[in-house]
Amino acid sequence: MNSQSPFANIPPVVKNLLIINIIFFIGSLTLEKFIPDVFKYLPVYYFNSPNFRLWEVITYMFMHGGFAHIFFNMFALFSFGPIVEYSIGSKRFLNFYFICGIGAIVFQTLVQVYEVHAITGAFTITHPSLPESFAAYGANAQKLAEIYYVPIVGASGAIFGLLIAFGMLYPNMELMIMFIPVPIKAKYIIPVYVILELFLGVKQYSGDSVAHFAHLGGALIGYIMVKVWRLQRPNNFY
Repeated sequence: MNSQSPFANIPPVVKNLLIINIIFFIGSLTLEKFIPDVFKYLPVYYFNSPNFRLWEVITYMFMHGGFAHIFFNMFALFSFGPIVEYSIGSKRFLNFYFICGIGAIVFQTLVQVYEVHAITGAFTITHPSLPESFAAYGANAQKLAEIYYVPIVGASGAIFGLLIAFGMLYPNMELMIMFIPVPIKAKYIIPVYVILELFLGVKQYSGDSVAHFAHLGGALIGYIMVKVWRLQRPNNFY
């Protein structure tokens, strides 16, 4: 008797997102060895950076910074994505996912705009391709250069929007969380994740390079969309 594959019931959007993310990840590990900078314009940069291209607000969601990064994002997509896609439909799920991802980077950019303004008194600097443009800001030069030249990658913003949707549609569904021996309802654990991201986002500038405000942006957009679209789980779902 052939046992059914755990991938057999994955709906089409989640399945294709998993495949595309894995292809991009493998490509980023292999092709760059032979074609330098082939993925240079796929992560997203600050809007005034010389490396910024408009399509990056989409492509950054398919780039990841390492195995752990893509594993946890894809594990969350595999775990929570199917039930949400079955609940709201594939077309709406696809729109939801990308809107959350785009909203996440917009939110992160607004935070960066605030930071740049706090350092320079303006939202941009002139000639950001020249090192002396940053050197003029003394002790803040490194922070400013990081905003302009350290890219943001990952599907985490879209995933946080997905987690919020799951928690709102299935608040009483019990989840098993790593290192916690008892199941916890979604309506309790998911807000904890959001609060933790807010805490880490405020504290991140002590050395944390994770774009926590992008995660928060994805969560916020996800919440707004569930409300605006009046999303509800079907009656035949738990």
